[in-house]
Amino acid sequence: MKGILTTTLVLLVSFSSFAQNRLQRRVDYIEKYKDIAIREMQDYGIPASITLAQGILESGDGTSELARDANNHFGIKCHSDWEGERVYHDDDEDNECFRKYDRAEDSFRDHSLFLKNRSRYSALFALDPYDYEAWAEGLKDAGYATNRRYPELLIGIIEEYELYKYDKMHYDEEEDEVIADGHTILEHRSGLSYVVAYSGDNWNRLSLEVDVPIDKLIEYNDLTWDSKLEEGMVIFIEKKNRRGFDDTHRVGDGETMHSISQKYGMRLMQLYKRNNMLPGEEPRVGETLVLRGYRD
Repeated sequence: MKGILTTTLVLLVSFSSFAQNRLQRRVDYIEKYKDIAIREMQDYGIPASITLAQGILESGDGTSELARDANNHFGIKCHSDWEGERVYHDDDEDNECFRKYDRAEDSFRDHSLFLKNRSRYSALFALDPYDYEAWAEGLKDAGYATNRRYPELLIGIIEEYELYKYDKMHYDEEEDEVIADGHTILEHRSGLSYVVAYSGDNWNRLSLEVDVPIDKLIEYNDLTWDSKLEEGMVIFIEKKNRRGFDDTHRVGDGETMHSISQKYGMRLMQLYKRNNMLPGEEPRVGETLVLRGYRD
């Protein structure tokens, strides 16, 4: 019995050590190649999270025979247009031809060109660049891998190691460093915190950055689920106030009840109530709206 317990303990310790070593290899791989993946994203539009996850999966964290002997981190085969060095390796079939590179960086660049220049992958570049799940599914649909679980595996790696955060970074050539993108949180005249939407912004990215669920962002800003973010929109990241910071507001050209409520950081329904108006009604140009009391 004692011998069985000892053997079991040894196995558990060995498994734990193996798991820790694998974790460290993966963390080291991410640290080593993340800047390259970000630069490739900037040049070719492929999410850095997808590039890193594919590299991790295809190269076994950089330990596969192809990665070690040929600097091939993405399992890209020769195909008829390859004029560089070659290595042969058993894959779907015996002794298949794979591309060989001088440096790992060359493999990352060829991966970008491989996706960008082949028509079967063209649909990927119409996807939201921050939607790594759609990219993972799109790669399988385009035939990048034969494993039916390929999207699931990529997504699992991305989420476990938070690789999606690299999709919000860019490489600054002048500073020769990677810099995090992001929305700057500002203070509104109402005292509330808000951000300003970018061109091409989306709810998923914004929600992730400000750590506020999408449904709450929509609720706080009196929007609907079909509302799209437009450049320059003020988006509050906390519940608006029940009253405005001025007593009244004189309606100008093009203003709506919603735009006025956003201007003053005031809940839209409260603006309607204070002015004895029905939801959906709009004010006349020149009309004075009450922001703090109630209209007689």
